[in-house]
Amino acid sequence: MDTSYLLPKQFRTSGTTCGIKDSGRADLAVFISDRSAAAAGVFTTNRVVGAPVEVSRSRVPSKNVRAIVINSGNANACTGEKGHEAALAMTSQVAGELGCQPEQVLVCSTGIIGVPLPRDVIAAGIPNAVAACESTKDGFKDAATAMMTTDTFAKLATEQVTTASEKVRVSGAAKGAAMIAPNMATMLAVIMTDATLTPEQCDAILRFATDRTFNCISVDGHMSTSDTVLLLANGASGQPVTSKADEEIIQQAVTNVCQKLATDIIRDAEGAAHFVTIDVSGFDLRETAFRIAKEIAESALVKTAITGNDPNWGRITSAAGYAGVEFDPAYLSLTINGMVVYRSGSPVLFDEALLSETMQQKDVHLLLELSGGPRSGSQSVRFWTSDLTQEYVRLNSEYTT
Repeated sequence: MDTSYLLPKQFRTSGTTCGIKDSGRADLAVFISDRSAAAAGVFTTNRVVGAPVEVSRSRVPSKNVRAIVINSGNANACTGEKGHEAALAMTSQVAGELGCQPEQVLVCSTGIIGVPLPRDVIAAGIPNAVAACESTKDGFKDAATAMMTTDTFAKLATEQVTTASEKVRVSGAAKGAAMIAPNMATMLAVIMTDATLTPEQCDAILRFATDRTFNCISVDGHMSTSDTVLLLANGASGQPVTSKADEEIIQQAVTNVCQKLATDIIRDAEGAAHFVTIDVSGFDLRETAFRIAKEIAESALVKTAITGNDPNWGRITSAAGYAGVEFDPAYLSLTINGMVVYRSGSPVLFDEALLSETMQQKDVHLLLELSGGPRSGSQSVRFWTSDLTQEYVRLNSEYTT
């Protein structure tokens, strides 16, 4: 993974302050492709969605997108017809600045739900935001910073790969720290590439990557109204991607970028003291392993045990047991930070003090394995979560007051 955070060819970005946030921090991000880009998107499955989700979802997949405009500090969700009009106005104004059609601009908003979007404030800020767009790594970081709400750091990723005919760069920015749950989390992400892809290729690649990254993270199990991941591919690098091998190279690069962004969201989870990786393996279907991993990740008892560096393995195995999957516990084993605590349905003697000491580190690893019986097989899933601390409760109990 490249840590220089360079943009792909013929992309420009900016992050500016228009005045939505009382803090005066940056709150308006713009991502521009200087040429038409194929685009795809994946959105929250919540039935209650923000107006920007409705607008952007109606415009992708597309072969002709020029820009994405994002505001933070206000989700423009549960705001009725006026909210929808405000989202459309944002895309129209950016299109006017670029000389393209409103349908070529996508929009996202993040922040407090149920508060009318300050249209005049955003309208005054858009010309400056578009004019400030540049192809530098500073402009890229500014855009990622302007997307933030309760995040403590900007989330960026870049990867460069070589196909049979060209070098391709994939770069992405994301925001998110809480109200995080699969399908999808409270997060926004923009992925850009100079690869030449069709809208159909963009859609397939993005869904593959999202299923293995953004849909495998959870902080608190609460699905948001605004979650959006967008992929733009503007073809500035050269040749169309026609071979399956080249498409798989780009698909892996997009997945790697999404994984970096997704795990950064967990590392920045509100109040978190631990970053938890959960591997569930030995099941018949990936979906089966996913259900179990998700239950473990979202168990308040598992999360609080990890907060206390407590290797309370019974909470983990019991969470697997209520996931709605018919398996035989006699074939189930659990390893925490490399130490086996439960093997083939029976407890194992282990050094609890030593294991607790290893759990004091930031990273904790849980490995749950099924070795036979019903629903056993060769499929696995990796899931990421955080612990649950008093600081998380404080932050979220005081969010609007």
